[in-house]
Amino acid sequence: MKPAPFDYVKPATVADASAALCTEGAETAAIAGGQSLLPMLALRAAQPDLVVDIGGLDELEETGTTADAIRIGALTTHAAIEDGKFDEAFGGMMQQVAAKISYRAVRNHGTIGGSVALADPAADWPGCLMALGATVRISGRAGVRSEPVEDFVQGAYATTLASGEIILGFDLPRPDARMRWGVCKVVRKSGAFASSLAFAVEQGRGGPVSVVLAAAAPRPRALPAVAQRVRAGMPSESDLRAAIAADIAAHAPQDDPYLVRLHVSTVLRAVQEMHAR
Repeated sequence: MKPAPFDYVKPATVADASAALCTEGAETAAIAGGQSLLPMLALRAAQPDLVVDIGGLDELEETGTTADAIRIGALTTHAAIEDGKFDEAFGGMMQQVAAKISYRAVRNHGTIGGSVALADPAADWPGCLMALGATVRISGRAGVRSEPVEDFVQGAYATTLASGEIILGFDLPRPDARMRWGVCKVVRKSGAFASSLAFAVEQGRGGPVSVVLAAAAPRPRALPAVAQRVRAGMPSESDLRAAIAADIAAHAPQDDPYLVRLHVSTVLRAVQEMHAR
């Protein structure tokens, strides 16, 4: 199947892109790497009247570090993160997450901003950024605003992006101590989206702990009781499994017993990997 007809523009600035995305009477869509939108266009799952190309906008490529944070531009590709093109300061966690996304050909074009903007429940970056306490910077016709990624992603393919708004990038707090982390991803076949995906992060031994489960609910969910139990002292495997199951029931309820067992095991492995570092 071929895409339905649409108009195409390539603005020179973010402001121009925002204006184009607000074109009156038109269904619009932004495109950067295109690894999500192009298949949707081909299947006619998306039928915009106007496609706005934001790839190449310098304002979306700003990446750098400060004493307190690391800034990643929205157009940063998965491959650039995988290859360590910037100082991510998280002990290689983001590099490993990037390396497990689809195939290298996709990682060469797909962007971190596009992944979070799409908000697929099984996508890698929303859960990872939530675990790292990241905030998203957003530009629109009313100016620039910021909010935690945890608040930005509201459900399956649903975010707080308003008409004309574009993700500029992400700010991640720089760890105060050597960070320990664990990631576990279960896929049905190589290159597929996750069936279960868990992240566990500890800011140094005895520091704050964050545990996030994705691909189990319409949006990634933090598991606060599990994080609290782990920070208080690593419990036995049976106690940890029970705590994980209770948190999943509260925050990402599942009707399928198989899926419950799968998600419990995924979170358990991520926490055990973190604890072993």
